[in-house]
Amino acid sequence: MNIIETSLTDVKLLEPTIFGDERGFFMETFRDNWFREHVADRTFVQENHSKSSKNVLRGLHYQMEHTQGKLVRVVSGSVFDVAVDLRRSSPTFGKWFGAILSAENKRQLWVPEGFAHGFYTLEDNTEFVYKCTDYYHPQSEHTLLWNDPTVGIDWGLMGEPSLSTKDVAGKLFQHAATFP
Repeated sequence: MNIIETSLTDVKLLEPTIFGDERGFFMETFRDNWFREHVADRTFVQENHSKSSKNVLRGLHYQMEHTQGKLVRVVSGSVFDVAVDLRRSSPTFGKWFGAILSAENKRQLWVPEGFAHGFYTLEDNTEFVYKCTDYYHPQSEHTLLWNDPTVGIDWGLMGEPSLSTKDVAGKLFQHAATFP
């Protein structure tokens, strides 16, 4: 697997080695000992799978307690995936990074604890899978407003995004809970 450093401290883009021919392909998507040695020494405890229509924007979510690191990938369709550094002690505090993850490019993004995370679907029937380092804890969940002008994410929108009530009510960066 190839590791691509990003503009955010500790966020990494992973490109798997793909073996294939006219019959199909094979790739290893995760190996615990390799991940611990080369990316982050973490244990994953939960895996989630979502399906979304084109033009759905989910996020930017994070948990202040039971913080979650996430290893995310797309198994059908494509997304523009985004992480925002919410760690005040980080040199990239308040900055964002985005990358296209797709079934075609098979890239994965490691989003450590201390980051808000979200994605925007670029195709219908997009299926998104992610491993988490802690369990979902709704009482600890926070939402950073997806279009906060201070953060200034360029989502590359194709019209008005479809948002949940929770995501519409996200907090502006200046009022959002952040990490030490």
